[in-house]
Amino acid sequence: MINFEYLENHLDDLRLKYLTASPFPHLIIDGFCEEEKLIKAYKSIPELNNKSRDYSFANNKFEKSNYKELGVELHELYDDLSSERFNKIISHITSKSIFVDPKNHGGGLHQGKKNSFLDMHLDFNYHPINKDWYRELNLLLYLNKDWKPEYKGGLKISDLRTEEEAELDVPFNRLIIQQCAPYTLHGYDMTNFPEGSFRTSVATYAYQIHKKQIEKPRTTDWFPKEDASFFKKQFAKNYNFLVKTKNKLFGSNTAKNQ
Repeated sequence: MINFEYLENHLDDLRLKYLTASPFPHLIIDGFCEEEKLIKAYKSIPELNNKSRDYSFANNKFEKSNYKELGVELHELYDDLSSERFNKIISHITSKSIFVDPKNHGGGLHQGKKNSFLDMHLDFNYHPINKDWYRELNLLLYLNKDWKPEYKGGLKISDLRTEEEAELDVPFNRLIIQQCAPYTLHGYDMTNFPEGSFRTSVATYAYQIHKKQIEKPRTTDWFPKEDASFFKKQFAKNYNFLVKTKNKLFGSNTAKNQ
């Protein structure tokens, strides 16, 4: 499914682009998968009805963790993304020894319906089960057939240190590799997709093993817009504490891969 030969023949160029990107390391790869297979995978995706756990900060966003059960092509994609061959590629690109979570906790198929948006945020840093796994990368494969900029929903990225930002287009068969760090904000503005079309992506996460924790473990840190309600801003400010309390009482849905 993945165009491995192209990636392996351009490793040094891809690494240079990733490491020198602004506002923080990221990489755009078009034609990431074999086009015909990815079209078949796209056609096998139903309208999802499992609402995102981030409902307070994400409007009309739905997800499916175990997307490989939806068809042969999506299963092949899942296997390719978690393969040792792909781990070697992303390790070379980032100049770090990293690997994809083979169970893809917290990741999966994401579908944004009418007026979907996702507030700017920092992702959780340490894996919910394997506490020495530090999250290094988001790997976001976009499945937006015939996407146009006026449909909106481009990936917004911003450096929390400098407030420098960029917005990346999200057409079909584009992989965006994005560094995860305590300053790598990302999200997307409200979409304007045609009726019956959805902002669709597959999210995969890669990790590095840390012998000792270099950061305080966190869940997601949210950064609502300035015009957000007082309640939403307060909820964002206390989100980590509330989620940790909930997880102690009822367990983590991310750890359960739900």
